[in-house]
Amino acid sequence: MKKLVVFASGSGSNSQSIIDASERKELGATVAGLITDSDDIGAIERARKHEIPVKVISPYDSQTFPGELKNQLALWKPDLIVLAGYLKKIPDEIVKTYSDKIINIHPALLPKFGGKGFYGLNVHRAVINAGEKVSGCTVHFVNEEYDRGTIIAQKKVPVSSTDTPETLAARVLKAEHDLLPSVIKKIFNPND
Repeated sequence: MKKLVVFASGSGSNSQSIIDASERKELGATVAGLITDSDDIGAIERARKHEIPVKVISPYDSQTFPGELKNQLALWKPDLIVLAGYLKKIPDEIVKTYSDKIINIHPALLPKFGGKGFYGLNVHRAVINAGEKVSGCTVHFVNEEYDRGTIIAQKKVPVSSTDTPETLAARVLKAEHDLLPSVIKKIFNPND
């Protein structure tokens, strides 16, 4: 069975969609652990409910952060690392070590509305302010630049003239919950 390590920085609804799909045996993979940058987020509670190990690693000490990540990943031996709402940049040495084995979900249709600072409601506000008629989410491989890795898949969501950043975010999040597990399944089971 393949192993996933999930990184999250928030409520963990995307990590929950992965956990649920794994428990339904849809992915061909189990969640070996959760890495987070904060000890008071919903993703931790969700992981613990499913007896998934959790490791909190602070990214604020740039001297120790890469080594701590490297050591934890070496313990869990992931076949794939999934950034599911993780807001910190992955150190270049980790990206190189796990080349083409780290994916991220982004709440917009890249290459638009990506890069540093484009996360959460900032993304949806920018989409609305630009007058876009369609938004959505993107799963892409992670490289050394924010949101610039090869796009794997996207799911579109219409933008309504009455949308607020919050209403658009809610619809895009539902699309993320569908897209992310389906991409993981496709990575592990390319012939399905």
